[in-house]
Amino acid sequence: MAISHLAAVGVDCADPLALANFYTRLTGWKVAFSSDHFVAVDGGSLWLTFHRVADYRAPTWPMSQVPKQLHLDFEVDDLDAAQADAIESGAVIADVQPRPEAWRVLLDPEGHPFCLCMPLSRRS
Repeated sequence: MAISHLAAVGVDCADPLALANFYTRLTGWKVAFSSDHFVAVDGGSLWLTFHRVADYRAPTWPMSQVPKQLHLDFEVDDLDAAQADAIESGAVIADVQPRPEAWRVLLDPEGHPFCLCMPLSRRS
């Protein structure tokens, strides 16, 4: 049984606003939120979010000297229940939790981070 749907794709980068502006031009989507460290682009049922990362290095695709840097955000109605289900499925809780009341950072079985998030309309 599905517990969520894909709500956003987060991309690590050096300049979130510049990268968000590129994607808004590419897609016609609009910037919904912007700060120095985070920009969200609203695509309707899917958002793209851009996160400033210190000492960002671009991926060397398709080589893997510098791996790809992104994570998936899944919108859920109940953070505690979704977190329990994700852990039961093999995820582990990440050590750093920036806003656990609004989203939870977990690691998939391969170590890739992903977030379980309250709907944007319910985040404070």
